[in-house]
Amino acid sequence: MTLSHHLRQWLGAWPPTSAFDVIGSPARTLPGWDGAIHPALGVGSPEGAVLSVAPEYVAAASAASDPSEIPARVGYGSRGWFDAAFRWSTSPAPLEDAGVWVPAREAPEWLHPFGGEVLVALDPETGTHLAGVGIKRHDDFGRELSVVTAPEARGRGLARRLVAQAARRVLDEGAVPTYMHARGNAGSAAVAEAAGFPDLGWRAFGVTEGLR
Repeated sequence: MTLSHHLRQWLGAWPPTSAFDVIGSPARTLPGWDGAIHPALGVGSPEGAVLSVAPEYVAAASAASDPSEIPARVGYGSRGWFDAAFRWSTSPAPLEDAGVWVPAREAPEWLHPFGGEVLVALDPETGTHLAGVGIKRHDDFGRELSVVTAPEARGRGLARRLVAQAARRVLDEGAVPTYMHARGNAGSAAVAEAAGFPDLGWRAFGVTEGLR
């Protein structure tokens, strides 16, 4: 499947028809990968962007003069706005595998919310968890990878190897692996590049997670 399949299902429409389309989608009223509501969600390419909101908020979101206004305009004024780099890969870097797949509940606590199986790197002598990748299963066609490395294990190249390994599995399952990071996060950007997720000038944006 292609990235377009994922974005059409995740957002409700793709590709954009203008520099910034605001569209209504019932998906914004339903629980996402984590069981929470994600009331405004968008992706932008150099050719244009799509912001997806609940159908009843299209007019209000379209009238916003600044993105910071959108959380309140879609009924989530206590939350903020995020704008991140958005990457994907169809050819992960041919790096050596670094982890094993285990049920999320058998991994460190931060990986529990992802459910299913997660990828973890273990110290070969002590069995200590050194790094892990969780998968945000957004829809039938898109899987977002999240990686964390323990402070004492950084600098070994584990994160990039785990991300590439997880991406290969996602592709084998017929979905597209994606990766998002804050624009100023040089470390996360370096991991993405090394794992085969190039920066093509795309971004993801929307209302941050949190209590309504």
